[in-house]
Amino acid sequence: MRDSLRQVRNTTRTLVRRHNPDYKIMMYTTILVLIGLIIIFAIGPQRANVLNESFGSDLSEMHFVIKQGASVIMAIGSFIFFAFFVRIEQLKRFAKPLLYIGLGASLLLFILGDQMLKVDSVAQCALGACRWFIVPGLGTFQPSELLKFGVLLFLAVFLAKRMKAGLINSRDKTIIPVMVLMAICAVFVIVLQKDLGTGIALFAIATSMLVVSGVDKKIGAVLLALLLVGGLLMIITAPHRIDRVTTFLKGDEASVDDASGYHIAQAKIAIGSGGFEGVGIGNSVQAAGYLPEAINDSVFAILGETFGFVGLVFILAIFYLLLMRILHLVDLLEKPEHQLIVAGVFGWIASHVIINVAAMTGLMPLTGITLPFLSFGGTSMLFIAAALGVVFQISRYTVHGIKREEKYENTRGRRGVGRPRYASRRSTR
Repeated sequence: MRDSLRQVRNTTRTLVRRHNPDYKIMMYTTILVLIGLIIIFAIGPQRANVLNESFGSDLSEMHFVIKQGASVIMAIGSFIFFAFFVRIEQLKRFAKPLLYIGLGASLLLFILGDQMLKVDSVAQCALGACRWFIVPGLGTFQPSELLKFGVLLFLAVFLAKRMKAGLINSRDKTIIPVMVLMAICAVFVIVLQKDLGTGIALFAIATSMLVVSGVDKKIGAVLLALLLVGGLLMIITAPHRIDRVTTFLKGDEASVDDASGYHIAQAKIAIGSGGFEGVGIGNSVQAAGYLPEAINDSVFAILGETFGFVGLVFILAIFYLLLMRILHLVDLLEKPEHQLIVAGVFGWIASHVIINVAAMTGLMPLTGITLPFLSFGGTSMLFIAAALGVVFQISRYTVHGIKREEKYENTRGRRGVGRPRYASRRSTR
């Protein structure tokens, strides 16, 4: 019997070899990038004119289109680099340095921002928050996006080691270190940068990875309760967040005449104006200065106005297909590091989509966060593309046969030797 099991395991190892990647991940990402370029091309000139009239700037009509095009080129390069030129084993060695750089950059941004030294030539601040470094000739850089990437890789390596050692539910070896790391991230991002949306995305990454790692349900429930309490404290200690919650509770009573309800009211007007088929490309009214952050965090509302209900359903369907494709990979991967990275990327992208869409449709309090590949901005697109590049590379190593399951401590209903699992109908090369 033991010889038979050993033979099955050895056979399985030979089946986990490099094969064709999952090109559907690339296809769905490409569709989203193209839609993003179309909408920025449509509303970019209006945004430039609004800024010129409001602040006396001298931006060309193609300013945002050119910058978004440059961001797309850098994102494509990032995807290709992490998909084809950096092996996972090499990337694991840089997990800790990337985390430290992300934390250090976030702290430096606070020190150089208007909260302390007020170095305006280095840190860009808006609405009382400093979230960007000014990069001469390139624009701005948001260190919290690098921090997400660093947290993703660090937790993948850290939790995989604990899984292999049977310590995934150890309070001292696993749970407390993860809690300390996330608490530090919360202070740097939510408190210092006043960016609750990014903080939620960071916790979504960590939560997805903890679920896949097999953390005990009771421990998970305690962590969730602590997370909810921490989130509540972050809200009640910030007056602007209390205002947003109050506006959310008003529901449809919030109007453009109410300062706190202006943003969400205009977002709903934009989506409602689109009707079933939309007003068409270049015909947006809300992008002409009525809807705040129309080109950034509020782009979903502009998409609704431009493409209508049909367009929004199509866009959400593409996001759904991309996320389900990523989630499907988790069940077809053998190495814990691979599973954890893919799960973290799923949580990363899913949190952005859910929070952005829910905020723009009034299903949750307004929170600023980008819609992946559709919002204007380079840093978010750069690192999400990098994360997807890593997932694309990992998709080359899915199981094409009987999936061998390691017996980690208290894992979540893992199968033993069972029915065959296939990544696709195509044969491997």
